[in-house]
Amino acid sequence: MKAQLKNYLSLTKKEWNGMLVLVILIIAVLAVPYVYQWYRKDNTINAKEFDAALAQLNKANPGGTQAYTSPATQKPLSRTLFKFNPNSLPADKWKMLGLSDKQIAVLKNYEAKGGRFYKSADLKKIYGITEADYKALEPYIEIPGMEVKNLVIELNSADSAKLTKLDGIGPAFAKRVIYYRERLGGFINKEQLKEVYGLDELKYAEIKSQLKVDASKIRKIDINNITFDKLRLMPYLDYKQVNAIIEYRNQHGDYSSLADLQHIAIIDEGILRKIEPYLSYK
Repeated sequence: MKAQLKNYLSLTKKEWNGMLVLVILIIAVLAVPYVYQWYRKDNTINAKEFDAALAQLNKANPGGTQAYTSPATQKPLSRTLFKFNPNSLPADKWKMLGLSDKQIAVLKNYEAKGGRFYKSADLKKIYGITEADYKALEPYIEIPGMEVKNLVIELNSADSAKLTKLDGIGPAFAKRVIYYRERLGGFINKEQLKEVYGLDELKYAEIKSQLKVDASKIRKIDINNITFDKLRLMPYLDYKQVNAIIEYRNQHGDYSSLADLQHIAIIDEGILRKIEPYLSYK
């Protein structure tokens, strides 16, 4: 038994040599990264040499559209603020206001294509004008004929064109507001604007001082005659709640007050408070 085990575990000279070569190869592969790190030295950039090279490059390209600057020596643009009309403002004045050559080029291109500024917020539409730029410049913008900032718009009677006069409200937002107003039947208060898709708390805070609501202009719902399809448009009611209102009316007759609606289990007090101003019991 011992002899058989010995024969089984014994290796020939050729096999020993092969094993040795394999071990050496494994060690060599594992050692390569350490050897590379030992001999490799990180090159450090000499800031003075780098700036000198940039100066040579800029000298060789005096007519180029972009000057190269060193991150080590780059300085923030200074800003001198003054009252200004952004329409046809000379480039040197924009530069005094703190805009870069690239931003000024975009503005001049906008003007060359017939673009004009009608209100302060139009400046935000220019590519490259950051929110920080606009906040710094906005108090100093004076456009002749520009409507005063305290313009107040009545929400239930305004059309799309009038709504776009609000700061930060473009045609797309104006259409959404009107679409929601039509489904709702009109606004009871300004806060309902936050229910319009995409009009968040930040946007609402920006425009609320420019709005007023005449709640007498809302369109009432004749709850005793309205059809399922018409009532389905009311944003505060889902499919099941609308169906329950119609079925309850069919089974119990006309509603005489909000108290009758309280018998419908799937309509809670929160929903009733929302829809109450819109209901009529003719």
